[in-house]
Amino acid sequence: MSLVERTAPACASTPPHHDVAVAAPYAAAADPPCLALRGEVELALPMRHAGLRPLRLAYELQGPVDAPVVLVAGGISADRHLAPCAVFPARGWAGAVAGVGTALDPARTRLLAFDHVGADGLLDAPIDTTDQADAAALLLDALGIARLHAFVGYSYGAMVGLQFAARHGARLEHLVAVSGAHRAHPWAAACRALQRRALALGQLQCADGQGLSLARQFAMLGYRSPQEFAERFAAAPVVANGRVRVAAEDYLDAAGARFVARTPAVAWQRLSESIDLHRVDPAAVRVPTTVVAVDGDQLVPLADAVDLVEGIGGAARLRVLRSPHGHDAFLKGGARIDAILRSALGATASANAQVAA
Repeated sequence: MSLVERTAPACASTPPHHDVAVAAPYAAAADPPCLALRGEVELALPMRHAGLRPLRLAYELQGPVDAPVVLVAGGISADRHLAPCAVFPARGWAGAVAGVGTALDPARTRLLAFDHVGADGLLDAPIDTTDQADAAALLLDALGIARLHAFVGYSYGAMVGLQFAARHGARLEHLVAVSGAHRAHPWAAACRALQRRALALGQLQCADGQGLSLARQFAMLGYRSPQEFAERFAAAPVVANGRVRVAAEDYLDAAGARFVARTPAVAWQRLSESIDLHRVDPAAVRVPTTVVAVDGDQLVPLADAVDLVEGIGGAARLRVLRSPHGHDAFLKGGARIDAILRSALGATASANAQVAA
């Protein structure tokens, strides 16, 4: 792990409907009361490419009611559930970087996450990362949250975080953007275009699930690195039923099947397109920003992260992870990502303390 640092010079929403609101006491009696709750907010969102749309935004909130709020956003397959808790014990997609003892500990931080606009598959229209950022701002309005301590975004969530910082910077103290840049790399965009063609081919054959599964399997090749595939799937091919089958195919088949079971095809297509539509002017990002890049990430090359940091209009620093896991390193390298988050969020807290003094 290495460090490069540089210092540089709404629409209405309805009150939130909470599905669950449960007090969860912590071990120390002096700790403030904690809520773990889920809900939905009805929004009227003016979308960049699709006009004004009525939407229902699902969210989850964990942590003490008076703790600093951190919004955490993940890739296009991530959802509002970050990590297990007493109220919502399911695993969660961000368990490696959020939970007890981590920088994003819900005992000390109020964690907010939401399902991406379009994730339910009900919106069949182009979705821009500006739409996601504006939806996040409307969600904060509905929840009565004036300002975020931080926005921590991973992959697509990092793109959304950059848009939020550019468009709603007055409501944000610090941005942490992991494995995401200010624009889609042309090579990665070409890969996603072919994935979407696989989905379209499946639809033409009345086999949406097969098309989506194949698209996901293609995507896995970009999420992980050639080094990881070499380490995990070095076994020799086998001949079965007169056909050659390579060692990685079982893994890819399983990844495709899991994805199809939980993802509407329309949602995946529109969010995949959204990555390629993404553009933000780095100079418009004026909040303190930590950019985390993975050396060997095929989808977000290190050079793009350097360009982003050099163009950001406020204080910015670049942290580089070296990992065999490629783009998805943030899901595997929990301890190293956690150390970066501790540094970034700790720096924000120190700066706020100095201002208050």
